[in-house]
Amino acid sequence: MSAAPIQFFNRRTGRIETEQVFGEGWLRFAYGNPAGRLSVWLLARRAIFSQWFGRRMNKPASALRILPFITQYNLDVEEFAKSPFDYKTFNDFFYRALKPGARPIAGGDDVAVLPADGRHLVFPDVDAADGFYVKGAKFTVGELLADPELTARFAGGAMVISRLCPVDYHRFHFPVAGTPKESRQVDGWLYSVSPIALRRRIRYLIENKREVTVVEGSPFGPVAMIEVGATNVGSIRQSFVPGRAVVKGEEKGLFAFGGSCVITLFTRGAIRFDEDLVAQSREHRETYARMGERLGVRAAN
Repeated sequence: MSAAPIQFFNRRTGRIETEQVFGEGWLRFAYGNPAGRLSVWLLARRAIFSQWFGRRMNKPASALRILPFITQYNLDVEEFAKSPFDYKTFNDFFYRALKPGARPIAGGDDVAVLPADGRHLVFPDVDAADGFYVKGAKFTVGELLADPELTARFAGGAMVISRLCPVDYHRFHFPVAGTPKESRQVDGWLYSVSPIALRRRIRYLIENKREVTVVEGSPFGPVAMIEVGATNVGSIRQSFVPGRAVVKGEEKGLFAFGGSCVITLFTRGAIRFDEDLVAQSREHRETYARMGERLGVRAAN
């Protein structure tokens, strides 16, 4: 399983495609080889390793990586809020803003949208799912939230795992309108969240550092957003103001360098996910889609 190519369904093209994995050789060694797994345990999962790499990506010399990266991964520079030549460091480029309108937000008060660009899995009832990335591999809402009160609120609810690759737009947004409370940090490690790692151990998602924010007063009821850190993610930066109402699609924050993950939770019976997302997730296959595209509609009570 670990040697299999990483495939996903591209919502925009309607085809199953193979992911071009950033640092694939290292990831397969690190999570598929005993010596590699030892190096992860000893060093790569620790904050000091990601902090060291993050400092490198903040140095002026790192800007030399930008144009080769754009070329290798065929990024659309027309979306960028400024010219590729105006970024002073690779991190500055990595968490770039986009031009207004580059990510249209699906309309309708009863429509929730995807919170980030990336590859998404949806589970209408997280407790009933037979597994996430592979059959039999899952975690509980309680383990994810690490808060008994919140766990009771979201028990039996619906979950979206939105995985961001290094090549993706790395800002995350609110999937619904409402009023966000202050985020709470859950300490942890910084394992990779690539499927190469998650196919071997899904529990990395609940062992990693993460931040939990609850959005109250949405048309869907309370919604929890969990940003999960990962190897070489320099930081999770929140840009919203706790207690101030937000509109659907408004920016919530950003990840500094590295692939990462946003997990969104809805309470039981609050949302009906779009069928294309459900069908692919049933096969343990992610769907590539962009922030602002439809996630689902409010379920009739």
